Amino acid sequence: MNEAQIDLAHTVALGLIDDEDHHAIQTIIDNEDPTLCTDFRRELRGTREVLAVIGASTPTPPPPSLRARLLAAIEAEEPPVAS
Repeated sequence: MNEAQIDLAHTVALGLIDDEDHHAIQTIIDNEDPTLCTDFRRELRGTREVLAVIGASTPTPPPPSLRARLLAAIEAEEPPVAS
């Protein structure tokens, strides 16, 4: 598989396909090379599995000091100069 086909598998796994992507997927599936189709499906399955793990993970709350540090960093920035 080439880089574009791997990216396409990721796009499919994310559910972000458009008409052009749909055509590219059909081309891969209809391809006479069974290895390409198998590799595409494997990449798609692997990406979906990773997304499921990420989606099921429990978020860790940020440390309480983060808000204060962020606000201090924002305050320390110089305002934009008017043109």
